[in-house]
Amino acid sequence: MRYDKKYFQKIPVNRKLIDRYWSNAKRDLAIAKKDKYPEVRFQYAYQALLKAGITILAKQGGVKVRSAPGHHIQVLKKFSELVNNPDVFTIGNIMRQKRNIDIYGGGEIISAKEATDYVRFVGEILSDMEPIFRG
Repeated sequence: MRYDKKYFQKIPVNRKLIDRYWSNAKRDLAIAKKDKYPEVRFQYAYQALLKAGITILAKQGGVKVRSAPGHHIQVLKKFSELVNNPDVFTIGNIMRQKRNIDIYGGGEIISAKEATDYVRFVGEILSDMEPIFRG
């Protein structure tokens, strides 16, 4: 798989770094599952999805993500390819767009149902990935 140098930097695979990335993704998902506010649940679910992508990119791609305009969409694309699940990109991109509207467009209302659906989706993705990071 090719990685655009604008968005990704080759790194040596380091178990400690990968474990830290994975722990952060799971921690954010745990916050998303517990919080009572839909917006907070949504934001943490989105962060968990991105962090899971960053983790798989490090582990399987041997790359670190660079902070550059457009890097979230690149993470979602490569993540989707690596786990062979087009929903990761499709739903992740919808989440990214909602986040951007919330930040830059004066707000986006996230309903309790939407938040629950997104948290469930991200939880399923992380659950599917768990065997990759065991042991």
